[in-house]
Amino acid sequence: MGCSLEDSDILVSGLEGRYGICEDHAGDLQKCFNLITMQEFLENKTQLGPKTQAVYVWGGRPAVSQELRSPPCLKIVAGVGAGPDHLDPGLVASFSVKAANTPHAVSNPTADLGMALLLAAARSVVEGHHLAISPHTENFSTDWIIGCKIAQRARAFEMEILYHSRKRRESEEEVIGATYCERLDDLLQRSDFVMLAVSLTPQAQGLIGRRELSGMEPTAILSTSAAVRLLVDQDALVEALQTGVIKAAVLDVTYPEPLPRDHPLLELKNVTLTPHIGSATHQARRQTMENLVESILASLNGLPIPNEVLFK
Repeated sequence: MGCSLEDSDILVSGLEGRYGICEDHAGDLQKCFNLITMQEFLENKTQLGPKTQAVYVWGGRPAVSQELRSPPCLKIVAGVGAGPDHLDPGLVASFSVKAANTPHAVSNPTADLGMALLLAAARSVVEGHHLAISPHTENFSTDWIIGCKIAQRARAFEMEILYHSRKRRESEEEVIGATYCERLDDLLQRSDFVMLAVSLTPQAQGLIGRRELSGMEPTAILSTSAAVRLLVDQDALVEALQTGVIKAAVLDVTYPEPLPRDHPLLELKNVTLTPHIGSATHQARRQTMENLVESILASLNGLPIPNEVLFK
């Protein structure tokens, strides 16, 4: 990872602890920049504010807020993820600075987890685990329903692939053998498994609600492994799972995170939850850090930003 501008100051949440940057990356970042923690920034804004040129957002921290408006030399806010929601598009745009994210670094591991969760739900892996270890189990039932063979990442499982998006992608259809559904409702009605991989934009918020869930097959499984915390009406999802409107849900993201310990999703046996680990691999996290550094350096050098987020 080549670096320059070693005297450039960037703002980070912290150097250690639960809300700090990844500790394995601190040394590499310090080779490229002077790191200012949020605590240091707030305690000495008069001195450090004019020196701060970039904000490095890791794990949603430091939160993009009005506190960051003061640095007169601020040029870029760079954060982890594929969508713009964690950067607070309206606020960042009001700062008149650039923004960047890391869509390529998180896409593969997130897709892997999405397929893992679908397989787990389809083959009742979690239920089977509990049955196998329960002190009350006397025998294993032989009438468990074997789920449909699953898709490429779905194609490798010989699954018919349907997709819906605002823009049809005909070149990609040919490569993976996918069929385009012009209407979301058509996709929901035809699918055994529905995986959401959508950036959280104002238009996409609340994409799946009570009406959409009611249009799905009662044997359908809903998966959210990407950053889709506000795409699904969780109250409507709980109701659909409790009443058999859909078969099951596998969720790597929820709102809020973590869920309150008395939330009904935690009690449902047809829900599999993981703690937002879609991109939690060493390789993905290192690539994420390197992508952020690359974007920050490009901004400070007046060069095109590789993964710039353009707010409309």
